[in-house]
Formats: sequence, structure tokens, C-alpha cells
Amino acid sequence: MGKRIPKYLSEKEIELLREACHTEMEKAMFEFMFSTGCRIGEIVSLEKNDINWSNRSAIVRGKGDKEREVYFNIRSEIWLKRYIDNRNDTDPAIFVTERHPHKMSVAQMRYIIKRISNRAGINKEIHPHQLRHNYATHLLNNGAPIEVIQSLIGHEKSETTRTYAQLSGRLRKEFYQKYF
Repeated sequence: MGKRIPKYLSEKEIELLREACHTEMEKAMFEFMFSTGCRIGEIVSLEKNDINWSNRSAIVRGKGDKEREVYFNIRSEIWLKRYIDNRNDTDPAIFVTERHPHKMSVAQMRYIIKRISNRAGINKEIHPHQLRHNYATHLLNNGAPIEVIQSLIGHEKSETTRTYAQLSGRLRKEFYQKYF
């Protein structure tokens, strides 16, 4: 059975989503998802003590309870720190519910991403996993070797990574013209 190419978002759509984040929590969540390529389940189980601020990295537990180190960018660091510093609870989870703070569920996090995408006015269904596809595609389009992307994203097989990371049409055309 043939595989479909995963849907990823354009740079414009990413910027529209970024603008549609209103709260510190939404901004921190979006930026962390986008800059780490983490699965949603990895993010909900993330705790404050899993973050290494000096290295801008976090230890996440992925599929099969395997640990890996992920890295986040400066924008993500700024919003994560603001969000965590302005919370008035003692829950160890990175992302907590707004009322009666406790660790957020996968369903709650999906709902927040859906709420952001509705505000952004993008006329297509947006899922948190698309940010993971965008992460891999962004790395590939900027010259990262597939093996590096595979390691960062936590895939065992490079074939899985190849389906995640799709060269943009512009780059495919450039490579075609260069090599054909």
C-alpha cells in the first residue's frame, strides 16, 4: 500500500499560527513544539527538571520509553521561561491546565493547537503532528543530513524520517536543475 506524503505548513502559515498565539502558555507551547519536533505525548510528560536551560535542551521520553535529548531555540526559551516564571502553582509539569493547574493531557494540548489554528484563519485542518513534519522539513531544507534529522526526531529507521522530511518544491526544482 502506498504512503502519502505528510502535509506540512508553509512559512506563512507558521507565522500566522505564531501571531495567533495570545497567551504566554500558547506561545511557549507552540514555539517548543515547533523548535523541538517533539511528539505531543513527549511534551505533555515533560517536567521542569527535564530542562537544561544553559544548553537549551530537554530530555524527553519517546516511543518505547526511550530517552533522547532535544534542543530548542532562543524564542522558545524566552516564552518557556516567561510562562513558567509567571505560573502560581507547584506542579512539576511544563504545561499545566489554566484552571486548577495540573499536568495537561494530550487531548487538552490538541484542543489548544486547534484553538490557535482557528484564530490564525488558515483554511485547513492543523494538527500538532504537522509541526513535527515541519521541523524535519525545515532541517532538511536547511541542509541537515537525514541521519542527523533521524537522531533529533527519535526515529529508528531512516525510511520513516524520509517520509517526514520533504524537500520543498523550490529546492527539488533547484536540485533537478543542478543535477539533470
